[in-house]
Amino acid sequence: MDIRFLEAGTEAAGDGAPMVVARIVDQDALPADLEPVLGEAARASRFTGKPGQLFEGFVTRDGAVVRVVLLGAGESDAKDRDLALEKAGAALSARFLAAGVEGVQLDLRGPALSAEGAARVLLGARLRAWRMDAYRTTQKPEQKRTLMRIAVSGAPAGTEAVWQREAAVAEGVEFTRELVTEPANILFPESFVARCEARFAGTGVAMRVLDEPAMRELGMGALLGVAQGSVRPPRLLALEWNGGGDAARPTVFIGKGVTFDTGGISLKPPAGMEDMKWDMGGAGAVAGAMLALAGRKAKAHVVGICGLVENMPDGNAQRPGDVVTSMSGQTIEVINTDAEGRLVLCDALTWAQRVWSPARIVDLATLTGAIIATLAMEYAGIFSNDDPLADALASAGEATGEKLWRLPMGAAYDKQLDSGIADMKNVGGRYGGSITAAQFLQRFIDKGQAWAHLDIAGTVWADKPGATWDKGATGYGVRLLDRFVRDTLEG
Repeated sequence: MDIRFLEAGTEAAGDGAPMVVARIVDQDALPADLEPVLGEAARASRFTGKPGQLFEGFVTRDGAVVRVVLLGAGESDAKDRDLALEKAGAALSARFLAAGVEGVQLDLRGPALSAEGAARVLLGARLRAWRMDAYRTTQKPEQKRTLMRIAVSGAPAGTEAVWQREAAVAEGVEFTRELVTEPANILFPESFVARCEARFAGTGVAMRVLDEPAMRELGMGALLGVAQGSVRPPRLLALEWNGGGDAARPTVFIGKGVTFDTGGISLKPPAGMEDMKWDMGGAGAVAGAMLALAGRKAKAHVVGICGLVENMPDGNAQRPGDVVTSMSGQTIEVINTDAEGRLVLCDALTWAQRVWSPARIVDLATLTGAIIATLAMEYAGIFSNDDPLADALASAGEATGEKLWRLPMGAAYDKQLDSGIADMKNVGGRYGGSITAAQFLQRFIDKGQAWAHLDIAGTVWADKPGATWDKGATGYGVRLLDRFVRDTLEG
């Protein structure tokens, strides 16, 4: 989506169809300069300006037919005003993405918008406009995307500068959506790394890649155990952005990157297994967040780590009952090969602590179905050993709409992980599955290390369109991590 700013007094050129002009409208506050016929039509249509509500009509201006669109932004003093503004922008893209219109003029005069608020409108428009059509070859004309540009007029002073920052975040979200959407025959550990190499070239991000021999030398038996059933070799990818801050102790983000998860020998049911291409959503979010931070030149030192494997059930796959030795030296009895994400993460956590001695660690993983049973698709779960870290992440989630709900941890849950043959099992009992998964990961966190675990299984993929995304990959996690960096490391 091309978003450009018009000079004062100019209008965007049409594309042969009636010119489309969109305006932001506060709730119950139609613009005073709106043509009476449009105002009456809007009221008759019960348009009140609620967040994301849209009305359109036609008028004649200076002899030309103009298509006018009103976008509801809710109450001007609402607590979630920024999110409502995003919905307004998103409604515009959703309406015209495949409507035969190539360009729209967005007139931001009228409501009392700050530069930040105006940029949130544009962010919503760009995020909702993302769609992957690379594999569609038989679309009818009315199904094809047509909207390619938005020309902005009447923007508050300073909007262009703020938008440059938000545009970098949007690029990160789009990259994550691209990674999560790609099918597993296209995106696997090696091609994930290759795609990152291409996207991060020239950004100032330093890349480090561990192949299978390097991981074996480091003793990463847990991660390698997951990978051994696939012909696709695993990779451990580190992306480091040093834009300032505490260079000695960076913040580390770690993402689970199971590029396809069959469940291994503990095979998943066939129905819905195709969705398991997005089991790398945590790694996708980390990669997208790192692209956003580099794109806006964040004044922070951050390392993003992606543990990349494919979990397959061939003759070399690990079996239920196998015992593996993690990089930390702790042994794990693998009761269920479909509880593989924690085996990938535990070695990545150990590696991160030994190499970077992080100030704080945040891991993201599509880890458990139990978190979906608990929180549905509305929140991701957060588990943490550090209250300030958990609070800062939750605050970032509220600001971006990528919401988190904190769940408990405690020694009482550890009993479920007791093994009769090894230091621990990789699964607990029937109840509290997301909690016992977090308890498992905590065993690989050094004493005194601030850490938070985000179980994002219900939020990386959507079965229906949402506020700023279409059906499919949401890009969840990028904006959350970026806002956390802004507030905590750059604030």
